[in-house]
Amino acid sequence: MTASARWDRPAAEVEADVRRLTLVAAEARTHSPSDLLAWRLDEWLVTHPDAPVSTAADYPNWTPGGAA
Repeated sequence: MTASARWDRPAAEVEADVRRLTLVAAEARTHSPSDLLAWRLDEWLVTHPDAPVSTAADYPNWTPGGAA
């Protein structure tokens, strides 16, 4: 692979790499276990854009702050 071929990538792929590296840098600066878990989950979601995530439609009868 030539040096120029490494840079010839789709913009979406480059953007995902930038997001991932930003999250990795944030992970390196935290000492909070919950923050670290959140950053790592965000990193996984950035690198797996087709991952299934829930939406409001998945919980039609749920009200934020409402009784269970």
